[in-house]
Formats: sequence, structure tokens, C-alpha cells
Amino acid sequence: MAKEKKFMTCDGNEAAAHIAYMFSEVAAIYPITPSSPMAEHVDEWACKNRKNLFGDTVAVQEMQSEGGAAGAVHGSLQAGALTTTFTASQGLLLMIPNMYKIAGELLPTVFHVSARTLATHSLCIFGDHSDVMACRQTGFAMLCEGSVQEVMDLSAVAHLAAIKGRVPFINFFDGFRTSHEYQKIEVMDQEDLRPLLDTKALSEFRSRALTPEHPEAKGMAENPETFFAHRESCNPYYDAIPEIVEQYMAEVSKICGREYKLFSYYGAEDADRIIILMGSASEAAREAIDYLTSKGEKVGMVSVHLYRPFSVKHLLAAVPKTVKKIAVLDRTKEPGASGEPLYLDVKDAFYGTENAPIIVGGRYGLGSSDTTPTMIKSVYDNLNLPEPKNHFTLGIVDDVTYTSLPLEKEMALGGEGIFEAKFFGLGADGTVGANKNSVKIIGDNTDKYCQAYFSYDSKKSGGFTCSHLRFGDTPIRSTYQIKTPNFVACHVQAYLHMYDVLRGLRDGGTFLLNTIWDGEELVRNLPNNIKKYFAEHNINVYYINATKIAQEIGLGNRTNTILQSAFFRITEVIPVDLAIEQMKKFIEKSYGKKGQDVVNMNYSAVDRGGEYKTLAVDSAWAQLPADEEVKRDEPEFISKIVRPINAQNGDLLPVSAYKGIEDGAWQQGTAAYEKRGVATFVPVWKPDFCSQCNKCAFVCPHSAIRPFVMDETEKAGFAGDTIEIKAPAAIKGMQFRIQVDVMDCLGCGNCVDVCLGKKVDGQVVKALEMVPLEGQESEDANWSYCIDNVTSKQDMLDCTSNPRMSQFATPLFEFSGACSGCGETPYVKLVSQLFGDREMVANATGCSSIYSGSIPSTPYTTNAKGQGPAWANSLFEDFCEFGLGMVLANKKMRARITDLFTAAIADSNTPAEYKVAAQEWIDGKESYEASKAAAEKLIPMIKEGAKKGCSTCQQLDELSHYLTKRSQWIIGGDGASYDIGYGGLDHVIASGEDVNILVLDTEVYSNTGGQSSKSTPLGAIAQFAAQGKRIRKKDLGLMQTTYGYIYVAQVAMGADNAQTLKAIREAEAYPGPSLIIAYAPCINHGLKRKGGMGRSQHEEELAVECGYWHLWRYNPLLADEGKNPFTLDSKAPNWENFRDFLLGEVRYLSVQKAFPKEADELFSQAEKMAKLRYQTYVRKSQEDWSEQI
Repeated sequence: MAKEKKFMTCDGNEAAAHIAYMFSEVAAIYPITPSSPMAEHVDEWACKNRKNLFGDTVAVQEMQSEGGAAGAVHGSLQAGALTTTFTASQGLLLMIPNMYKIAGELLPTVFHVSARTLATHSLCIFGDHSDVMACRQTGFAMLCEGSVQEVMDLSAVAHLAAIKGRVPFINFFDGFRTSHEYQKIEVMDQEDLRPLLDTKALSEFRSRALTPEHPEAKGMAENPETFFAHRESCNPYYDAIPEIVEQYMAEVSKICGREYKLFSYYGAEDADRIIILMGSASEAAREAIDYLTSKGEKVGMVSVHLYRPFSVKHLLAAVPKTVKKIAVLDRTKEPGASGEPLYLDVKDAFYGTENAPIIVGGRYGLGSSDTTPTMIKSVYDNLNLPEPKNHFTLGIVDDVTYTSLPLEKEMALGGEGIFEAKFFGLGADGTVGANKNSVKIIGDNTDKYCQAYFSYDSKKSGGFTCSHLRFGDTPIRSTYQIKTPNFVACHVQAYLHMYDVLRGLRDGGTFLLNTIWDGEELVRNLPNNIKKYFAEHNINVYYINATKIAQEIGLGNRTNTILQSAFFRITEVIPVDLAIEQMKKFIEKSYGKKGQDVVNMNYSAVDRGGEYKTLAVDSAWAQLPADEEVKRDEPEFISKIVRPINAQNGDLLPVSAYKGIEDGAWQQGTAAYEKRGVATFVPVWKPDFCSQCNKCAFVCPHSAIRPFVMDETEKAGFAGDTIEIKAPAAIKGMQFRIQVDVMDCLGCGNCVDVCLGKKVDGQVVKALEMVPLEGQESEDANWSYCIDNVTSKQDMLDCTSNPRMSQFATPLFEFSGACSGCGETPYVKLVSQLFGDREMVANATGCSSIYSGSIPSTPYTTNAKGQGPAWANSLFEDFCEFGLGMVLANKKMRARITDLFTAAIADSNTPAEYKVAAQEWIDGKESYEASKAAAEKLIPMIKEGAKKGCSTCQQLDELSHYLTKRSQWIIGGDGASYDIGYGGLDHVIASGEDVNILVLDTEVYSNTGGQSSKSTPLGAIAQFAAQGKRIRKKDLGLMQTTYGYIYVAQVAMGADNAQTLKAIREAEAYPGPSLIIAYAPCINHGLKRKGGMGRSQHEEELAVECGYWHLWRYNPLLADEGKNPFTLDSKAPNWENFRDFLLGEVRYLSVQKAFPKEADELFSQAEKMAKLRYQTYVRKSQEDWSEQI
């Protein structure tokens, strides 16, 4: 009796992890997008006691960097354990030095890589082959898969062949397109693979392990006379790999019934034109081939699986003898080369063969650029030309060097009978999670095949998401985004004006809108182009107020479950009763750890998903005129570049659009033009109850609420309410206004939470209240007036004196892509208010780099004089060194200026006025105020001299932007600062240079999904700490105080605004290195208290009040005065509230729910560690520094 096939719905990462777990005993890992989920799965399965092929669990060790992970893999292999890792992109490149060693020592490992773009002119976290191609010289064999099913089937081949052949493997597949694509696939069973394991080879591997019982020396140094010959001795191992892989592919094919070869051919047996490629585009190519061969065209494709060692024999055998022309497609770019890697390998393979075909090469899909069957068809059209274009590009318009093939109108070439659905959502509204559940519900409970893929913009929660779901009765090979959906759901009504949500919706298709409008009001508010499309294409339209329902249930902005339920009810892709039953099962699985209250609320959401209504489509809408084009007074860069990208039309921009910014430079201040209006609720100001404390502006994560001070003229033109300013004297008599930017606000509510308000009849009445965005549109005009017509009064005030005054300084960091309620950005904003006009920023890769600089949005902006923070990102691991490099350049250029001024002062021909100003600058160059004042005098004289031909003045004119003393900031999260970048941080601080390091401490790797760092406290659940972290938190700040000459502070804005401001002010003023560690609640924490991230400032206050976090400053200048440099700023904690604080966050609460026995002990230990830290700080604060030895 044939064994029953087992299916599962999973993504490529889970498929790879499923196989890797079977063959691994140790996994040394480090998080990087998009590979992190593989390690997370392995860690989770190990915690659940899943057994591998050896009857054991996998030992998972998170390291401090990918370089460290590779070193641990190397050591573990040498000690005799089968070891693996999971990585991508820059992370893979950090492993390269060890990869040479591992390959040279013939150690059998597999590195699973979700292939990702390397950062060049900009960072891109999406997929192509530039990372793996950088490793083709390391000696690792390279095996590639093109679909989730192939990942499941072939990953075992890499492990089996590595063990048998003693050559390590990179097993890779396309990042995001395969790693994050959900498919219903057949599962490889561990017991089916067990007989394929070469136990003799495994035993020999074990016998070669380092052991004192049979000692050997490994990793020796070698001299010229022996190295060359010794290096060549490995050749037989590599020669044997193609046959070993071929043998295991044949065995796997027997198990699964799907045929695999080193080079798999698909298409006409007598093809005259073929393409050769590897990865996920091979699936889209099959659809193009099916279409073309059905029309009689003789085309085909060779899909490359084993790329290294590259077997010329097997490639030539795979190509039909009838082939006359070949196009080789590479998913990478190698500037300056005569061609990309696969193209050069194929050309070399055919060199000298009889009747060799014409071979051309092309690039496609960089950074996950979509590659469709229509685009593949254009490659075959190119091959039909008498002289096919070589070195072409696919899917873009290159109007600069003219490499691109013509773009054709997209055709639906996918399989027959496939149902396609698109869901437009807002990051963190649960849309993506619900759709992952939907595809699993359909895949696991029906015979249908299914696929899901998710596209995002670069914002954090609150950004654009689009879910692409396909269902059908035949396997789905469409590895590209949906172009012609049957169903579209728009979960954010603001998107109707921002994106073309109906693009491609088929005639007779279905549209579901989440909207607060109803009936005639909805008809009035729908844009004409939307109504026109409904009528012209006979669309079935449904709408539901999921926002209101979610509020009533208590789910806040989480509309996902309501809309998921509506989708199943409207489409009936599976029986509704089955869908509801399965949704409730998934709710228990997804939210059980968050508490029964959350589960029950989602149950209610399922039940209320049937409250949708039908919108009658009027046939007369087909005659409606086009919507009036919005005319904006804005720079051409915004209208021609920024707006198209924001509208998700960046793929339509030609290469020439980037002329002048080829290096990736981007204008500052573009975020101000977005005006997304995606908040459901926004604050409204009630002036009668305002105390003018400005706390609302101080804590706002997005600079969307600010105090404005108006003189008489400015007030005369303003339509809104104002009150007389209370203080200080410099602006007395002017009018005060708290103005909300309702179109950029994300509606977190922190401003309302911290509002002091006024007491009325013994009760505090707040001056801010959250109200629906609908009805507040007039505030947009008020905001525009304030921005355009009300001047900043900061030059009349001392904005560094206290928190209230600081908010009269214009923020030069605004409207970032950070999460609603983000705990990090208020610190970044405050620094920009205090020092932004002279600020230099070196930013670590991570959350702070993504929300600070993701094309096309730049939240750093300029003041009225055009000055503002100069921002740059290098890498995750080198952010401090990058910032030090900026300091060194600045220092060197200013030294040159000093020499030029010194020479000019000594020159008798130099005007006296110039000499005086130059000496002023030399004397005060280390002071911002003095250097700025001197620069204002010098620059006109320098420019005048330069015009007259003075060579010294011409040099100084070129260097004049260095005159004002800069404020150098280095910004990163705890992952960068405690782990991967700690060595650099320590070295830069030890240099003694005048740098300011701001650590935004969320206690997890926020950007890659909440993995554990050395900042994660004992007892917290995080990725790679699935049972709760068992090691105490590293005290980064206290460690750095041991140098004695570093200013260090630990702050929490929500606990003490003044202490935060004072620490930042003192750090910047300190003439040497400074380190500020800022506590920042994160969406990954899962704040349980009512309001969630809308009370992130309050969470900081609670953390300090209960002793979870402590406030202190270490100022070396005090030691010079004989005073204790350590000041403990926070009060004695109320330890009774410590446990309650922990249980107010899901990262702790879920430990209690999942591991109740261990939780009590872990939480007790966490409290003990917090008390130990506090006792240490108390002792430090009581030291006597008055006596000198």
C-alpha cells in the first residue's frame, strides 16, 4: 500500500528549517532578515523537544554576529557535531573568512541562505543573488532551489552530499520571494530520508573530531614550498560532488515523485531558444514556456540547481541539441565585469563545442524586482531577433545606457482556475497575520493548492502592506505579485486616494472596503475613478465598518480578524462554517499566550465579520468625469520621484529618474509631503485646560503635535484658537497654540496620556482628547498655516534650559516611518531639536536606520536657513567606527583650516579685520557658539577674497562648511551596541574623541523580529529565547564608566523628562566621548496595559518606579572637581510592583502561560538581578571622591 502523502502550508524558511533540523546537532545563529525565521523555527522545535535523525534535540546558540556564528560553526564541526547556520546578505559576507577555512578543512556543514541583496548605493533587504555570488570562490558547493516545494525536497540533498562528500554546502533560495512565500507543499518525512544517510561517512567525520584521546593539530601555518601542492590535493573531493548530488537527487525523486537533476530542463524537446537561470524566476518561466509552446513556439529553460561545483558535462547534457540561441539570466550585478557569473560560466561551458549556440546574458530581479511570465516572454522575443541584445536588463526602463528589453503589457499567464486575492493593509493592523492564517486554513483543510506572498514598504508598523493570495485545484507556480485579482480588500479607506487599489481587478470581481462611511455618505466620499471602475467592470462591492467593530470589541486598531471573517463569508472559497471553526482554532494558537481576554475578543471579531453591507453600483457611474487633479506647490523632486514611489509606482520610474543621485544620496525633508492620514483617532486641543507644559510635543514619536508661538501679525491670519503665552519674558504677550498635524499623526495617544491638564472641581481635565480623524480635516489647514507662516521663536529662547522650553525648538526629525507610539523616536527628535543645525549622524542598520532613511521618505529635515542633520548609514556592525571616521575627517579638515588661518594671520598683507576674526575662530573653534559667531564674520570675507583670486581664500571657501563646530552623534539599537557592534563601540569610546553615542535600548532586535540580545533581561521571551532568557542583562553603561573619561547616562524619557534632557545636554557638552542608553518600549514587548503603545511613555515611568530600569549619570568632569562623578537620579524603587510590571508585557506574560513552572523562578531571578544592579548603583553614588591619593 502506497504511503499517504503528508501536506503542510508553510513558507520557504520553514521548509528549509524542517530539513535542517533533521540533520543538525548544533546550530550557531545570528538574526538577519530574511533568514531569521529558519533559526527561530529550529529554536522553537528544540524547546518543544522535537527529535532529529539522531534522536536528540538541536542545541541552538545565538552569537554576537554572523562572523561569530561562523566561528562557532567551525569550532563545533571540528569537535565532531553536525552543525548548521542560517544567514543572508551582509551576514553571509561576514562569514566568508571562516567559509574558506571550513571548506579547506573539508568539514560537512550546510549554510542555509535566503539570498538577499547586498547594500550598495542603498540598503535593500529584499532578494537577489549578490550575496551568494560573492561566496562562489570560497570552496563551498552551492545548491539552489526555486520554490517552497523545491526547498523541502532538495535541502536534504545538500546535507546528505556534504556528509558523504566532505564538501560544505550553501543551500540557497530567493529571499522573500521563496523564503516568505507560503505554499501548500508535500512534506519530506524524516524516516524516508534516514536510509539515505551515509552512516560510514558520518562515522568517519566523528572519528576526525578533535579530541585529547587522539590529538591532532588543525589550522596550521604553511610555507610557500608546500602550500600550492597541498591546496591542490582537495581536487578529488570536488570532482566527486556532482555525481554524489546527482545520486541523492535521484533518491529524493523516488521518494517524492518529482524529478530533480543538477540542471533541470523544461520545455519543448526540440527547442531552438532557451533560457538558463536559477531561483524562483524559473517558476514564472514555466508559465511563459507553457503559453509559448501552446502557440507552437519552440522554447525551453534550464533551471540550475547545483551551481558549484559547476558541471559542464551535466549542463551540456541538459540542453537540447536543437538549441540555436541561449539567454542566461543572472539575479545579480557585477559592475565592470564582462558579464555576470552564470552567464560567464555558461559561455565557458560551450566554448569550443561544435555548433555552439549564440549566448547572451541579462540581469533581472535585483532587490526582489518582480519578474513575470510576460517579462520572460520578452527574453524569448529578444532571442528571436537576428542579433539578440546582449547584457540586457529585464523589467525596468533603462533610458540612460539602453540595456533594457521593451516592457510589454502584462498578460495573465498563470494556471487556469486560480483564484487571486489582494489585501491592502496597514502595518501591525494584523492583515498580514490574518492572511497567513487564511492560507493555512484553506491549505490544511481542503484539497486546494494555495500560495501567499506579502509586500511591504519600508515603514515599521503603520506602513503599507499588500497580501497576495492564490488558491486553485492545481499546483501554483506564479512566483510574482498578483496583477489581475478576482478579489480586492482595502482595509484602510485612506488608501482609496493614495494607491490604485483596483488596478487589474477582473470584470465581475469583488471589492471589500473597510470604511467608517455608510450608504449615501460612502457614495459621496468615493473618488470618481473608483466608482467609474466599479461600473465599467461590473464589480461586486461590499463594505464594513471594521474599525468601529474593533473599538467596540476592545481590539483597538486590530481589524484583521473581522475582515478575515468577512472575506471567507463573501467569497465562500471554503464552506463558511468550516472557515469560522478553523479561524477560532488559529485564534487560540496565535493569541493564547496573550491571555484569554484577547482570545475572546477575537472570537467576537469572527462572529461580527458578517456585518458587511452591499453597495449598489449605479451604471451611470461609468460616465463620471475623472477626479480633479490635485495641484501642489512643491519641488519637482517630490512630484516626479517621491510621490510615484509613495504611490507604489516606483517600478515605473526609468533609470534617468536617478540622474544626479546615482550614489544613493537623497534630499532631506521628504517625509513632510506624505500626509497619509492613516490614523483612526487623532488628538484635539482644548485650550481652556492647557497648562502650556509642552509635554505632549516632548513625547510625540512623530513630531505631529507642536507648540507654536505667534506674534500679532501671525495671529491675525490664523483661524484657530490661541491663548496668551505664560512665559518666558522674551515672548510675553504673544499667543500660544498646540497644533496637531492630523494627516501625519499615527494616533498613538501618548500625548493625551502625558497631558497634565487642569483641575476642575477637584478632577483633572486634560487639554487633549482623542477623537475620530473624520471631522478634523480643518486642522490640516491650521497646521499648514503654522508651518508656512509662523516663524520659530527658538532664537529668542534658551531651548536647552528645561523640557518645556526645548519644545519651542523646531524638530528637525519629523514624520518618520516608526511604529505608532515608538519609544525610540522621541529621543532622536529631541537631539535634533537641541543640536540639529550642526548635527552629524552615523546610524547603525536597524529600526532606527529604516525609519530614518528609507527611500523615498527622509524624516530628517532642515531649518529656515537650510541647515539640518546630515545623516548616513553604513552597516549594522560598524556604526561606531563609521561615526569615528566622520570625526576624523572633520578634525583633519579643521586642522587644515587652522593652518591656513595661522598663515594668514602671519601674513602682513592680510586685512586686520580678517586677522581678528580668524584668531577668534582659532581660539573658539571647539565651542559651537564661538565658532559659529566667528564663521559668520569670516565667510563673507573668504568669499570676497576667493572672487578676487586669493588661493588661500579659495581653499577656505571650499572648507567653510567645517567652520562651525559639529555635533557628532552615533545612533544604534541594543543589538548593534551590546552585540555585533560592541567591539567598535568600545574602541571608539576608548579613542577619547568627541563623539556622542545614543543607544536606543528596546532589549531585543526590534528590526529583525524581536530576537534576544545581550540587553534582553533574564526571564523575557524573545526569538532565540523561546523559554525565557536564562542569562542576566549586560550592564553596558556601568562597564563603560570603568574607563573614567567617558560621560555615561541611563535615561527613560517617560520617567523623567528633565533628567533625559539634562543627560543629553551634558553628554553633548562634554569634551570627549559620551554614551547615553535610552530605554525604549517596543511593539515587540506586547504592552498589555490598556492603550498599548499609546502608553509607551507611561511604561517607561512604570519601569523606573518598580526598579526594572534605573536613571543615572556618570560625569568625569565632577571627578576633576573632587566630586563623585556618579549620580543616581531615580528614586528608591517600589519592588512590590516589579512582578506586576513584568506581567504587563507579553514578552514576560507568555513565559508564565507557556512554562508556568519555570516562570516563577525566572521572574524571581529577574527581580533579584534588578536589585543587584540597583545596589551597585547605590554603592557607586555613595563613593567619596574628595580625597586624592
